[in-house]
Amino acid sequence: MTISVRKAAATAVTAVLGAALAGCGGGAASDAGREARMGTPAASASGPATASPQNGAPASPQAGASQAASPQAGAPAKAPTLAPGPNGLTPVFERAKQQTDKTVALTFDADMTSDQGPRAADGEHFDNPQLISTLRTLKVPSTVFMTGRWAEEYPDQAKSIGTDPNFEIANHSYSHHAFKSPCYGLPALDGAAARADVDRAFAAFRQAGAVNTVPYFRFPGGCYDDQALRALSTAKVTAVQWDVVSGDAFAKDPDAVAEQVLAGVKPGSVVVMHCTRSAAPVTEEAIRKIVPELRKRGYRFVKVSELIGK
Repeated sequence: MTISVRKAAATAVTAVLGAALAGCGGGAASDAGREARMGTPAASASGPATASPQNGAPASPQAGASQAASPQAGAPAKAPTLAPGPNGLTPVFERAKQQTDKTVALTFDADMTSDQGPRAADGEHFDNPQLISTLRTLKVPSTVFMTGRWAEEYPDQAKSIGTDPNFEIANHSYSHHAFKSPCYGLPALDGAAARADVDRAFAAFRQAGAVNTVPYFRFPGGCYDDQALRALSTAKVTAVQWDVVSGDAFAKDPDAVAEQVLAGVKPGSVVVMHCTRSAAPVTEEAIRKIVPELRKRGYRFVKVSELIGK
């Protein structure tokens, strides 16, 4: 999504609603943070994820040391992660390093802020069960970046998604508050609160009964800097951004969403979309156009964990 489109999305809704889904559009990273991107996967086929030296990161005896997922994360041991970035910063993944294989990961943000319970009680739908059903029908492996608050509001759906081998659940924070300020008007968390927010989301997934969770994290709003990456360094997660913005947030035209995705996808791409009916109402319809066309072009759909493991 271009800067102008992001600004248009941010001004098209109220501050609270816009902040809830503005993550769709982008996010600024510092130079050091950018160096943490596109690292070497540190997958382990039979045990805790282990780290290997990351491209562009200074070599050190510790670079290949075991990097187990946080015990609080509840993440499967086989989920690959990236080695830490410079100075131990949380690594950031945007697109598969291996860019010749025609694979693509569709990711869906299940957004809900910590204070939107009254709106849900009044009938606003922050879920999208039809989208999940369509992904199942089309047999599209997908990664859902879920907030803890969403899992609490829709525990049955969180469990259904999180026990279906077609999906994996990644962390999108508990509260959907910003980890860097300014960020689309989102309230900001300091380092300690940010780390606790991540743990609280993983706990919400476990409480709902989701087991297919992975040690990946997506910053609300896509906004992060070195301080945010440092705050999450002890969580042993890989931050996952994207290289293709679908533009589905607040969109009314599914054809436009589909065209934007189809124009942007390249081998190894990560596409950001949404699993929230109230603020992304045409996503399911767009998916029914995107999936067959990409398959026609020779693409294979994979979860983020498969892209990181390449």
